[in-house]
Amino acid sequence: MKLLLPALAAAASILATAAGMGPGAIAADPAPAPRAAAVGKVDAAFTRFIDQFLEGYFERDPAFAVYQGRHDFDGRLPDWSAAGLARTSRFLKDSIAQARGFADGALTKEQRFERDYMIKVAEGRLFWLDDADQPHRNPAYYVDGGLDPNVYIARAYADKPTRMRAFIAFAKAVPKAAAQIRANLKMPMPASFIDYGKAGFAGFASYYVGDAKAAFADVKDPALQAELNTAAAGASKAMAALAAWLEQGRATATQDYALGAARFSRMLLATEGVGTPLAELEAVGRADLQRNQAALKAACGAYAPGGTIQACMDKMNMVKGAGGPVATARRQIPDLRAFVLANNIVSIPGTEEALVEESPPYNRQNSAYIDPAGPYEKGVASIYYISPPDPSWSAAMQNAYIPGEPDLLFTSVHEVMPGHFLQFLHANRSKSLFGRVFVGYAFAEGWAHYSEEMMWDAGLRNGDPATHVGQLSNALLRNCRFLSAIGLHGRGMTQAQSLEMFRTECYQDEGNAKQQAARGTYDPAYLNYTLGKLMIRKLRDDWTAAHGGRSSWKAFHDGFLGFGGPPIPLVRQQMMGRAARAIF
Repeated sequence: MKLLLPALAAAASILATAAGMGPGAIAADPAPAPRAAAVGKVDAAFTRFIDQFLEGYFERDPAFAVYQGRHDFDGRLPDWSAAGLARTSRFLKDSIAQARGFADGALTKEQRFERDYMIKVAEGRLFWLDDADQPHRNPAYYVDGGLDPNVYIARAYADKPTRMRAFIAFAKAVPKAAAQIRANLKMPMPASFIDYGKAGFAGFASYYVGDAKAAFADVKDPALQAELNTAAAGASKAMAALAAWLEQGRATATQDYALGAARFSRMLLATEGVGTPLAELEAVGRADLQRNQAALKAACGAYAPGGTIQACMDKMNMVKGAGGPVATARRQIPDLRAFVLANNIVSIPGTEEALVEESPPYNRQNSAYIDPAGPYEKGVASIYYISPPDPSWSAAMQNAYIPGEPDLLFTSVHEVMPGHFLQFLHANRSKSLFGRVFVGYAFAEGWAHYSEEMMWDAGLRNGDPATHVGQLSNALLRNCRFLSAIGLHGRGMTQAQSLEMFRTECYQDEGNAKQQAARGTYDPAYLNYTLGKLMIRKLRDDWTAAHGGRSSWKAFHDGFLGFGGPPIPLVRQQMMGRAARAIF
């Protein structure tokens, strides 16, 4: 389950807790206080720098800007030419150098934090661009990086003719982008990359002339409709050709998907500020897997006594919600909201609600995800998408893929309440605009996954064993992602071995296990669900130990979410007043 956001990264800000004390004020600031005159001068320079970075980044990634709600960038795609990629790399490197030029003593505490976070944003983008070389190696860089026009179709940010014109401009830009993508991607390519890229590009080809066009069928403007037909057909043809080209590479496909242990460690440091040695991380992940396996054994003893763990999981998965998963999720969300409020878990700012829809055909490689409203949007709904099973699968495999109601409950916790949807309600209200725009992978997915176990611990459904089995099913899925990412990219694990681990150690159905093993090859950072969860849980325990224990959960959650979405080690530094490092 991933966020529908291109190349997730993060930013920072400080929001006061419910008790009126900002997290950064917990410990004394050891930095010397700058002179008042210098602060005023450098404050303005730093503010200009952050504004310039944001605008410069939006110019280089206009698709990302559009998803944040900057519709002055509508219809534009990134420049993926060799020269365009080089300019982006240079911009990020220059921005890092400029940020480091602002000395600690000349900035406020909040500005030092924002500077450090901006550096991590740029370092993370640089890792994928230069070190991992994704533009030349991985179709996911493009499938997830701007070719999805859903923002024009599903977000009612303007009237339909306005959004239709934006989609037409976008569609006209697709053939040029497709040519750049084909020039960049190198063969031979891992088979799983070909599968993912082909599914994505072919899906877009169908979507551009299918549901995307249908969304504007009621616009009564013949000239505009003719322009739409031509632009959509051209974009579809370009994507279909790209998918066909990828398929031609299957004859020479490889299994060369691994980043390697050293590059994988650099990924964690550059993108999440985690410098923990790989062997230590692997031990942490294995310990959490064993903790959840033991909890599942106990829960199954109460839910399905005398049976195997797999039989217990199968029993839970047979409890299907009436009307299918979309209708079931729509019923679950109001109950989850009421539970959050009744149990004083976290503040729910605003009155926005999340809609629940079936995933569009081009984006069903993940079982569920959310498209949150951007920080620049006003009055735009967030949409929680749930994917149906692949129709090419057997009937038994399709039925197993549809989650049991207790399993889906924690998907709804994860994606909506109090997971991603609530998290973005807080992030979009951050005092720092920079903090609203960049939300990190481990922060976002860590919070959403942390929410699942936290809601169970808070008493969701009063200890019902089937509910606990559902929560643990989700936890084990993320445990296997954690260990699979390390295994696939740092330990020589094969895709078949990853699939087997999902099946036998984390008790996932065959279809989901197949998808998860493949995803680990092209999304090496999908360990961030458990990585983030464990860092958040440890930070909560450390912070609340000095602030009232369980009674201070709401203050902790509000304070944590108020940072927007930075690397969690930086949040720990602000909340605990110590070095910015990962602690599990």
